[in-house]
Amino acid sequence: MSTHITTARIEADAEVPLIRITRDFRATAAQLFTAHTDPDLYARWVGPESVDTVIDHWDARTGGSWRFRNTRAGEEYAFHGCFHEVRPDRIVQTFTWEGMPDGVSLETMTFEELGEGWTRMRAQSLVDSFDAREGMLASGMEVGVNEGYAALDAMLEHGVIA
Repeated sequence: MSTHITTARIEADAEVPLIRITRDFRATAAQLFTAHTDPDLYARWVGPESVDTVIDHWDARTGGSWRFRNTRAGEEYAFHGCFHEVRPDRIVQTFTWEGMPDGVSLETMTFEELGEGWTRMRAQSLVDSFDAREGMLASGMEVGVNEGYAALDAMLEHGVIA
């Protein structure tokens, strides 16, 4: 019996300002790709639970761009970026929190089918400094990542993502 990583493993690289996230899902790579590229689905699961997500623009294709807002109790946080590469096994994009417009991260996500209905998602975020990376880690990122992926698990379990 294989062991699956069902809570996101978040690791900071010691050599470069990089964060790695690894998480297994009971899903196909195609389902995870759809969950990350369909704006209506993405808005339903992306965390944390305490925010609502509004998609302003979403063009999930190589050369496309995106923007969404998180709202909570009258506060709003906006994010935007560009899709550099979008293919079924890999998404490369930039990510910018508009509250810190100089802090652009380069994100690469891959989907690897493990067999028996499981797929491993690996993501990495490269930022321009160790201070920026520490700021990301201290921002509540772990809560948002794990709550979002728990919501995605529930959507997968209930057949919301074909």
